[in-house]
Amino acid sequence: MSSSDEVEPQGSSLRSNVLTALPVAVAGMLANGANIIVTILLARLLTTQGYGAYAQLVGLFLIISMPGSAIIVAVVRRTAMWKTAGGDVALVEWAAKMHGRMNWFLGIWIVVVLGVSYPVAHLLAKPSPVAVAAMLAGAGAWVLVCVDRGFLQGTRSYRALSTNLLIEGGVRTVAVLALAAVFKLPGAALGILVAEVAAAIQARRASERALMPEAGAVDQASPPRIRRDLVVDLIAALFALALMAWLQNVDVILLGHANPGESGSYAAVSVVCKGLVFAAIVLGSYLLPEAAISYHEGTHALRQLGATFAMLAVPAVALVVVAAVMPGQLIRLVFGARYLGAQSAFLPLAVAMVLFSITVILSMYLLAHGQRWVVVILALGAIAATGAIW
Repeated sequence: MSSSDEVEPQGSSLRSNVLTALPVAVAGMLANGANIIVTILLARLLTTQGYGAYAQLVGLFLIISMPGSAIIVAVVRRTAMWKTAGGDVALVEWAAKMHGRMNWFLGIWIVVVLGVSYPVAHLLAKPSPVAVAAMLAGAGAWVLVCVDRGFLQGTRSYRALSTNLLIEGGVRTVAVLALAAVFKLPGAALGILVAEVAAAIQARRASERALMPEAGAVDQASPPRIRRDLVVDLIAALFALALMAWLQNVDVILLGHANPGESGSYAAVSVVCKGLVFAAIVLGSYLLPEAAISYHEGTHALRQLGATFAMLAVPAVALVVVAAVMPGQLIRLVFGARYLGAQSAFLPLAVAMVLFSITVILSMYLLAHGQRWVVVILALGAIAATGAIW
């Protein structure tokens, strides 16, 4: 199936852009909702300190895997260049090379993980190198997911992208809870690994279908500018997304290192607030290709940006209202009374995550347009946040 079968022609109104992005938004909300349910149930399956350890490992996963999301930016921009220039056959050939390189990367990464899992477990003061190894391996599998999601986004295959989000969320829900019930913290980490492997397999198959050239397409070599921009985009996105990952998780990681006994109660607040960031990242899956394609067509994607903010506003307002009106009640109801103690952090963290979600969306838009100076702004924010939290 070609990419033209995957999505209707793009409209120019705010309403049409919201409708185009809706499948991705709905799939993302369902996957995020399932993730929140898993996290809540894990709070009851694990000890308070074990739950804090899980939050710390998830933070480690996000920091290591989000630079892999830099590949999405580079792949989407290169795919948009080729699609605009009519180089479908050359794009398919490059995709095959990328798939081969990523397979080698995963194999090498697994070897590295086996070597560093014990030292990292000791550094984090956690008892299970198996949990660390599973999380790190899952982060490596996520890189493969990123490559193929980049192809799905670049070809505007939003329905296939939505399916991939649902598969990842569904497998994660079942695998994490089933394995955690038996093996506790190591089982939860293994469940993450299983989910990422399943998502990688499905995304690979979907991207191969989306990249299939139209009948009668002719070969076309990539212009030199595409080769040069790929490297520059990848480096800029790598730094930008690594900094965003650090900004999102620096509080949990520093608290878990300095005061493990309090990390569980703070992790409960963090899980609720940072679900909004995941929503922003999912919506960025729609905004990034739209902005990149419009840029190469010589236009802007301001209506798509407005649609993205409109959809983000709904969960953002709900989060701030709940954090202001009933922080302790929500923590007691969802996680249990033993996770009370950090509810005073709920409102300021909620407001911070609203602002950070706006930062994530704007950064995605700017990166799609090749504006790399955003890395400097993110670096200054990361330095300030680390010093303030410490």
